[in-house]
Amino acid sequence: MKKIVMLIVCAANIMLVTAQKHEFLDPPKFNEADLSKTKSALDENAPAEILYKSVHFLVDITTGDLHKKYFYRVKIYNKDKAEDWLNVEVPLYQNATEQEVLNKFKAFTYNLENGKTVPVKVEKSSQYKSKESKYTTVTKFAFPNVKNGSVLEYQYEVLSPFLYAIPEFLVESDTPSLYTEYVIDSPLNIAYNMNYTGSLTPKYRDVSDKYLYNNQYKTYRFGFENLKGFKTEKFVRNDRNYRTKISAELHSTNFKELKLYSSSWDQIGKRLYEREDFGEELKKTRLAKDKMPAGIAELKTPAEKANAIFNYVQKTFTWNKDKGIYTEDGIKKLLETKQGNAAEINLYLVMLLREAGLKADPLVISTVDNGLINLASPNIANMNYVLAAVNMGDGFHIYDATSKQSSVDQIPLKNWNQFGILVGKDKVEQIQMTNNKPGSTFLTVNAKINDDGSISGTYSDRDTGVFAMLVKESYDENTEKYKKQYNENFSIDFTGIDSKVLDNGEFESTMSFSSNNLIDRVGKKMIINPMLFLSKSSNEFDQTEERRYPIDFGAPTSKVKKITLEIPEGYVIEEMPKNKRIVTEDKEIEYSYTAVQNGNKLEITSATKVISPDYPKEYYPAFKQIWGVASKHENQVISLIKKS
Repeated sequence: MKKIVMLIVCAANIMLVTAQKHEFLDPPKFNEADLSKTKSALDENAPAEILYKSVHFLVDITTGDLHKKYFYRVKIYNKDKAEDWLNVEVPLYQNATEQEVLNKFKAFTYNLENGKTVPVKVEKSSQYKSKESKYTTVTKFAFPNVKNGSVLEYQYEVLSPFLYAIPEFLVESDTPSLYTEYVIDSPLNIAYNMNYTGSLTPKYRDVSDKYLYNNQYKTYRFGFENLKGFKTEKFVRNDRNYRTKISAELHSTNFKELKLYSSSWDQIGKRLYEREDFGEELKKTRLAKDKMPAGIAELKTPAEKANAIFNYVQKTFTWNKDKGIYTEDGIKKLLETKQGNAAEINLYLVMLLREAGLKADPLVISTVDNGLINLASPNIANMNYVLAAVNMGDGFHIYDATSKQSSVDQIPLKNWNQFGILVGKDKVEQIQMTNNKPGSTFLTVNAKINDDGSISGTYSDRDTGVFAMLVKESYDENTEKYKKQYNENFSIDFTGIDSKVLDNGEFESTMSFSSNNLIDRVGKKMIINPMLFLSKSSNEFDQTEERRYPIDFGAPTSKVKKITLEIPEGYVIEEMPKNKRIVTEDKEIEYSYTAVQNGNKLEITSATKVISPDYPKEYYPAFKQIWGVASKHENQVISLIKKS
């Protein structure tokens, strides 16, 4: 099944909104009445409310700098649930020669004390900087003396030499907003593509040529009033794709001559091959020729050669967790240290594949957490990862050597994001990325019911495919937290937790357990759910309002739970659980529950199978029904009766 989520992209100058007289970039004076408000009129349960939000991007025609100006005023109703607003982070970018600068920073916490407004200033000394990557430093600060009822206000300006780096602006956030505005002003000889994505329409709009800042400017101004907070839905891997947002990409400059930046993917591909940290690296063929693994030339098929080269790169080099489409230290440094970023590792993979005579090219993508590629508006700034793609005659096959568990067309879940841009030497192609390889989870319990009513046994949690890679990432990020989640999620005393990658790339955790809380005694009976702690306690498809967005699993999915329960001597099962199988007419979704007794052992198997990686929203009722059936059957109980 191919299901494409379409972005609504409309040029700002054709949006059908009636122009109204409205003053932009005019923050209202602080209103003491805001401190007395006890709840939002837009959402009475909202922990916070945006009173005023303004972002202004101004290209200074005199200096050529980009001024990024921000002004926020936020009312806090419940500080314990509004933590995102209590701390602010300002990213600053740099390259080898230029960097962004933070200035004109002001921030206050306002409280009402004894009927008077008391401001507390955020001191500059309370700010601290964090080096996030080679190119990014984040300035962070926290608001002091925040209480329920406080109003937080901050404004700052980032002075940037990077005209192309205009951040995407999220109009629709989780927090309701009384007023939100977006403004970009640029000289007529510096043109931007404006992309408007989402369903909300601005109440105020001004798109025109004006005489501003002592020169002729193009201005885009959008104002929104009374925006409710965005409602999230389960099984959406990045809901930012569906929120209303505005982005601007540098299209061209026209000083002595016209210079295009984002007019076409072909042009972007050409510029990539001209860059020292991309195309010039790919030209260093000697680095690939000298390090070609032995025996490659003797292999017969393109698939054998590609897989052998991939296995060499995967085992030899280690990803340093830095994303990016450009090399940082270069391929030569990668060969010396055996460690590099995503671009260095996968571009070197492309080099080796090409040296072996294969049709290989870089596949530039945007990862799931970075959002969907806007195919209608070519812009390399939206990309943040590089893969390797090989055409073996039957279509493109994708490789990612940054993951030790990856294989051909089996890449981490975060990299399956619908589309990629294949950057060939002479041609650039848009390709659709559909993950057809299933990921599976197998949960296995072997347990024994003891005479005293306790239960003890072993538990195994094994993941395959993309889910194995996802779990391994979680394990590597915080091993202790990963192990602790078993005890927290199931309220069971697990011991001896052993987690590891198996030889076939699967990830498995095994452990022992014991519990006194899984059985109820009623007279001579033992009442127990044979699914033990693996029963589906609720229906994840519990949305009552109409579904708005597609259902995205990321991969075809199967989950099997198998429980083998040893019944104590002298007991019999009063009545067996009822078996069930349910499947949709198109066989896309399937669930089964079976119970079988073999001697003194009861075997319960629950299996869920989802054929496609994603579904249109119209499938939601089917998922809701099947998950409801699963929840009902997995909560069946049995009675063990002691024979007289």
